[in-house]
Amino acid sequence: MSEIKQLLENNRKWSETTRRQNPEFFESLAKQQKPRYLWIGCSDSRVPANQIVDLPPGDVFVHRNVANLVVHTDFNCLSVLQYAVDVLKVEHIIVCGHYGCGGVDAAIEEQHLGLIGNWLGHIRDIAKQYEGELSPLNAKQKSDRLCEINVLEQAKNVRHNAIVVNALARGQKLHIHSWIYSLDNGLIKDLQSKTNES
Repeated sequence: MSEIKQLLENNRKWSETTRRQNPEFFESLAKQQKPRYLWIGCSDSRVPANQIVDLPPGDVFVHRNVANLVVHTDFNCLSVLQYAVDVLKVEHIIVCGHYGCGGVDAAIEEQHLGLIGNWLGHIRDIAKQYEGELSPLNAKQKSDRLCEINVLEQAKNVRHNAIVVNALARGQKLHIHSWIYSLDNGLIKDLQSKTNES
C-alpha cells in the first residue's frame, strides 16, 4: 500500500472509531466551531497543538508557521488573529514555541537557506537585541534561551497588535500566554501569562 493510501486508510479507521465511541461527534462538530483558544505555534510536526494539550478537534483554532512568529506584515497570521478575536471571540491566545526549534537554530548559526532566511531574519534581530544575555551561554543553552525569548517577543507582538488592542479597548476578555514545549518530556512551561494587558 502506498504511503498516501495508508493515510486515507488511517483516516477511515479513525472516523469509524470516533463514531463508534461518540455517535454524535461529527454531527456536533459540523454545526459550528466555538474554540476558546487560539494557538500560534511552530510548524514543526512534533508539536501538534490539540494533541499536546489533550483537546479534541474544534476546541483550538490553530495558526502555525516556522518558529511561531507573529510579524506585523504577515497577513496570513494577522487574518487568523483577527478571525479568532473578532469572529470566534476566543478568550485565550497562546503563543507556543518549543526547545530545539530548527528555525531558531538556523537563525543562530546564520545558515543560508534561501527564502526562509528572510523569515528567520526576525529571529536574528531578536538574537542581536539580546546578545548580551545570550553570548556567555553554550550552544544548547543559547538555543533554549533564544527559543524562550522568541516566544516572549512574539506574545508581545500579539499584545501590541491593533486587533488585540482594539478588542481589549472594547472590553473583550482576552488572555495572552507565552508557552514553550519540551520535545524531551512532552511538557509545556508557562513563561509568562498576560491578562488584559497592552
